[in-house]
Amino acid sequence: MLLCQILVNACDMRANWGRREEVQPHTKRPDAGARLRILTGMAIYDTLGASYGRTRQPDPRIAAQLHAALADAADVVNVGAGTGSYEPPRTVLAVEPSHVMLAQRPPRSAPAVRAVAERLPLCDNAADAVMALLTIHHWTDLAAGIAELRRVARRRVVVLTWDQRIFRERFWLVRDYLPRAAAFDDTRAVPIDRLAALLGGARQETVPVPHDCTDGFGAAYWRRPRAYLDPQVRAGISMLAQTGEDALAPGLAALADDLATGRWHERHAELLALDAIDVGYRLLVADI
Repeated sequence: MLLCQILVNACDMRANWGRREEVQPHTKRPDAGARLRILTGMAIYDTLGASYGRTRQPDPRIAAQLHAALADAADVVNVGAGTGSYEPPRTVLAVEPSHVMLAQRPPRSAPAVRAVAERLPLCDNAADAVMALLTIHHWTDLAAGIAELRRVARRRVVVLTWDQRIFRERFWLVRDYLPRAAAFDDTRAVPIDRLAALLGGARQETVPVPHDCTDGFGAAYWRRPRAYLDPQVRAGISMLAQTGEDALAPGLAALADDLATGRWHERHAELLALDAIDVGYRLLVADI
């Protein structure tokens, strides 16, 4: 499907496959308070996203699971698309609010527009499938955003997120060293049951994290603990970047000491024999 066929008011936006436009959404204009929340959300990754092109490369094993969930969708819209990780070749449009993230998209990636999930600049039933990967925790109005995904998708919505209860219990970094990061995630994580209900029902798939995961999200370095001492790695993980270095400093110092003395390896020897673990990442697949 051509971009001009799926964007709302395409003639006014002069949309084409090779350009990235800032567009107006399909829904009515929000009030002042909602606009402020949307603008705040749009600014998050203008600050945090500078290193994503270096630390957040798609992992082929996770990509295979995501693409299988999209099944035979002929066209796909990626919402909260960031730098374009995991977009299949049949992606017809990426929606991303951050200029910084859009600037890091590969030259031959899908066309992109600067907009937010809560106000997608798309007509109803615009694409077979809509995907939203590790993004919903940044949205200012979850219910509105999920309703937009369902409005735009003809057949399927695929969402990658995490179960905060499981993450808190199983991931050693936040459990043992960075409780303030866990507390921050408590404020924004979406309960899986609530998300499934908003999607109108969804099946869940566990997304194991490989020990050598190439996508540097929160738990990607579970078997490579020294990576979390790298400021560039932390800058690419919103949970850590938004918690702030001052709040993280005591826990990171303790981690550095445990690595230097060998205590970390003694406590977590069982992890070193594993190829992948389940720390709560979940793929929700909803048929419309």
